[in-house]
Amino acid sequence: MNKSEMTEGPEAFTRFQNAMKKVLTVSPAELKRRIEAERAVSALNPNRRGPKPKKPFSSVHEEASH
Repeated sequence: MNKSEMTEGPEAFTRFQNAMKKVLTVSPAELKRRIEAERAVSALNPNRRGPKPKKPFSSVHEEASH
């Protein structure tokens, strides 16, 4: 490391923020994929609390017609 990387103050905080943005950047597609995977795992839990996931209208309509 050179001496300019070891400075403190507002400039160091700005460099730290920029470095964290680069490290922690996740694409929206990756976030959506992770959320969908978590929902799929959560839906398989038979002891899940809270509201039940909504079914598509077409499947609800078909069940009612039988």
